[in-house]
Amino acid sequence: MGQKINPLGFRLGTTQSHHSLWFAQPKNYSEGLQEDQKIRDYIKNYVQKNMKISSGAEGIARIEIQKRIDLIQIIIYMGFPKLLIEGKPRRIEELQMNVQKELNCVNRKINIAITRISNPYGHPKILAEFIAGQLKNRVSFRKAMKKAIELTEQTDTKGIKVQIAGRIDGKEIARVEWIREGRVPLQTIRAKIDYCSYTVRTIYGVLGIKIWIFVDEK
Repeated sequence: MGQKINPLGFRLGTTQSHHSLWFAQPKNYSEGLQEDQKIRDYIKNYVQKNMKISSGAEGIARIEIQKRIDLIQIIIYMGFPKLLIEGKPRRIEELQMNVQKELNCVNRKINIAITRISNPYGHPKILAEFIAGQLKNRVSFRKAMKKAIELTEQTDTKGIKVQIAGRIDGKEIARVEWIREGRVPLQTIRAKIDYCSYTVRTIYGVLGIKIWIFVDEK
């Protein structure tokens, strides 16, 4: 009893689809996987470096990758796309060229598109970044969790659970604190649940943030 499973992997094929779409022979599979990770890490680092963001949130909800023989299509789902587009109009072209150099792929074209999310705070990744920013600024963890739940309630979600683990408030003993609002049916496969685990480095150690958002039931 009590075995935990990732809510996204649990629902693959029902309410959840893959974030990477490509096919590879078994012997080339690991290369493709590492390539995906490289692309995602590079884009996140690029956004962090180039954006002057006050809240510390990059606003990237997810990065979808579709690979064909001669093309890699990357779709960045952002809550605040202005961060990437403002300032330099050629920023996306620059990012495309940099990713192409990083991957060193000569015979494949890279195409990057940005899609705006209508309710950024209805997405766990952006919420986790918001909480992380608050914790780094020494805001009380309960206040940060409650504020995150308030932001989510403005979107049309049915329930949310936020959990923070580690040396909260710099205490000697690590503990787990969580707060839930509404319903979060984790064992119902047809319930569409968005999930994210996020690591935040504070001055007194590493904290883990987990967020489950119950979007709707099919």
